[in-house]
Amino acid sequence: MGRYLKVIRLFWSAAIAAEMEYRVNFIIATLSSVGNLAGSLFSLFLFYRTGYTFSDWKWEAALIVVGIYTLLQGFAETFLSPNLNRIVRHVQEGTLDFILLKPIRSQFWLSSHTVSPWGVSDLIFGTIMIIYAGTLLELGISDYLVSIPALFFGLVILYSLWFMLGATSIWFVKIYNVTEVLRGLLEAGRFPMVAYPAAFRIFFTFVVPVAFLTTIPAEAMLGRTQISWVIGAGILALVLFFVSSRFWRFALRYYTSASS
Repeated sequence: MGRYLKVIRLFWSAAIAAEMEYRVNFIIATLSSVGNLAGSLFSLFLFYRTGYTFSDWKWEAALIVVGIYTLLQGFAETFLSPNLNRIVRHVQEGTLDFILLKPIRSQFWLSSHTVSPWGVSDLIFGTIMIIYAGTLLELGISDYLVSIPALFFGLVILYSLWFMLGATSIWFVKIYNVTEVLRGLLEAGRFPMVAYPAAFRIFFTFVVPVAFLTTIPAEAMLGRTQISWVIGAGILALVLFFVSSRFWRFALRYYTSASS
């Protein structure tokens, strides 16, 4: 474990040093984050402007869902997108050969080799939104701490889904459109699941587990989720992470290296 932590420190320090050469990008990313957050708030406002509320979700509670969604978006832009989207390029250019020859697990290398500071603004804005809504709802420190396991499970679920899609580039070299489809589906998480019809709630819970990314952590923070849902999120995260690892090994059996 110590060796892997040392490798991450070396990876990220080099990546941040390289990215900071283009500091204007941070300003652009911040403006983009403000625009995305404004869009999410405006979409939510359209539902609540006439006094309508989602079942058991008043405005302040729905803001927590928006905050968690923004937080996840920042996590994806900081850690997932700069790493996992490059799997396609490694397969196309044959540089995956060199990664497989390194004395380190290829999945770990591909998942953590770089980090992008341009998603930090989403992480900050998401945290501010959660704290702001929690203050209005008079949430305590214990309420925030209770939601950490569910939020962590959501991050693992998001990573596992993204990595498995990236692994399909072994067969389908250009999968950029597939990751965009995943992004589009995940945008459903900016609203509580009760905002959707029953059929969509089933789809976003048991087919594409969007509910485990935002709604369940928000309900855990609000103190009204059943422990069975949090346990279910943990089991799902563990299963998907295991499946992603096995799926990557399975995909490598069909990888044709650049030298073959």
